[in-house]
Amino acid sequence: MSDAHPDPGGHGGHGREGSGSSASTDVATSAADRSTGSAGAPPAVTSVRILLYSDDSATRDAVRLAVGRRPAKDVEVASWLEVATPAACVAAADAGGFDVLVLDGEASPIGGLGLAKQLKNEVFDCPPIVVLTGRPQDAWLAAWSQADLAVPHPIDPVTLARAVAELGRRTGSPSSA
Repeated sequence: MSDAHPDPGGHGGHGREGSGSSASTDVATSAADRSTGSAGAPPAVTSVRILLYSDDSATRDAVRLAVGRRPAKDVEVASWLEVATPAACVAAADAGGFDVLVLDGEASPIGGLGLAKQLKNEVFDCPPIVVLTGRPQDAWLAAWSQADLAVPHPIDPVTLARAVAELGRRTGSPSSA
């Protein structure tokens, strides 16, 4: 093939890659084009706004670091709102404008599991919720809370990023990234 293809990931060339490498890139690009329905256009990127509740600033920092700016190739974080009190979380969720809520189940005085149940029952069109549970065995509590997904402490960045991306795809807004 004589056409030059820019690197869609922005990673640049790696020296002496032969035509076999560009052929696999062509195949991947073609498959992506077919899935989006538009030849030559990059896949749509979903932009998400996240509400993060935890009384512990270290937990909030760990969550933001784990999720990052781009939890998946097709999902980007447009904004974060961090809150440390249950009242601020309820008020922000009730005001709307969020695509995903991340609630710390170990927060005090009200944990994210109880708060998730309250929000799902009281907030009209409540966004999907990821709860951070104290341990993997607490998954049943997450189900009781009506949370959409649960991620146990200690936070695994890959698992949390995947959870946020999955929920963000459901409710996020397409962006022009």
